[in-house]
Amino acid sequence: MLRSIVATYREAFSGLSRSVWLLSIASLINRAGTMVMPFLVLFLVKKRGFTEIQAGQTLALYGLAAMAASYYGGRLCDRFGPLRVMQWSLVLTGLSFWALGAAPGRLAISAMVLVLALVGEVFRPANLSALTVASDAGERARSIALMRLAVNAGMTVGPSVGGLLAALSYGWLFLVDGATSILAAGLLFFAFPGARTPGAPAPRPAGSAPARSPFRDLPVMAILGLMFLLNTVTFQTVSTFALTLRDLDGFSEARIGVTLAVNTVIIILFEMVLIHSLARRDPLKVAGLGAFLFCGGLALLPLGRGFGYVILTVAVWTVGEMLTFPLVTSAIADRAPQELRGTYMGLLNFSFASAFVVAPLVGTWVYQHLGARTLWLGCGVVGLVVGAGFYAVAAGAGRPAGVQQPQAEM
Repeated sequence: MLRSIVATYREAFSGLSRSVWLLSIASLINRAGTMVMPFLVLFLVKKRGFTEIQAGQTLALYGLAAMAASYYGGRLCDRFGPLRVMQWSLVLTGLSFWALGAAPGRLAISAMVLVLALVGEVFRPANLSALTVASDAGERARSIALMRLAVNAGMTVGPSVGGLLAALSYGWLFLVDGATSILAAGLLFFAFPGARTPGAPAPRPAGSAPARSPFRDLPVMAILGLMFLLNTVTFQTVSTFALTLRDLDGFSEARIGVTLAVNTVIIILFEMVLIHSLARRDPLKVAGLGAFLFCGGLALLPLGRGFGYVILTVAVWTVGEMLTFPLVTSAIADRAPQELRGTYMGLLNFSFASAFVVAPLVGTWVYQHLGARTLWLGCGVVGLVVGAGFYAVAAGAGRPAGVQQPQAEM
């Protein structure tokens, strides 16, 4: 039995390209240094004299800039190639973290937060675009799952170490976060040398018709709308979820941290194998089931009490998360023409960034005025709508535009 388990995991991780592994390692390094953003509000309030409202406004500024960066980051990928965008985004992000740590007043801090979002958030669509370029259509979901594994593994390290460093000095957070960004950039410069940036768009053949804009690709626009709805639920896990555990279940900060860590551990252990086992399934239909489980797991939260029950709900919505996000990303990449893949990935990331701005505002209002039960059961209703929507798109979508495109050099 042990041999069978080992063989299953070996098969799930085998066959991915060198480029996919290198991109994932770079993301692991970058995410292992994620320390500033989880503690930014505390830093602004405790060390820079911001009020809680002013700190919240600063985060909102970051979110709005991230929305813009998501879209223009995708366009930059189509123009210059995703790896070049990733490399310089990481370099500029590292420098911006160092500058933010030294910024003296509210105006300077707000300006650097704006710059940080504009240069840092272009990394996300570039990362997805580079990953899809590096993968054959049949391997994209697995490649994205590997990237998510790397990101989650890094995120288990960064905030934990950041908490220890913050106890010594908040200055260490900015120093280390900036250094890991530049280290990840160095890996990409070293791993992909040469005059031509890997993943750069190939010239369009003479006389060929222009690629279809994603705004005219109705299935993709429907998917993006559904992802926005789903992400308004997703980002409750970093806002009202902790409030619910504190108020309804009496959890301490430490127990809330352990609860959230269960999500990460499940993803690290099982997502690659799960996605590999679903390789022959319709990705959008699987994503429909995933959206239902994700939102349904959160809807269970106010219906029971106790640590064991909460962990069970986390396991349910984590399975839904694993079934949804890699497969939706892969489905959009398959529909994207090669020369517009960055734009498609930018719009997908825009659905995340815009939901990041909206979700905490809506979620905290519902939580405060209507209660936790209404909030989480409402999330379950969203899951039904999004799940049915993915099934409908899967039934009505035409042949993906990008599937027959030749794989770009990577």
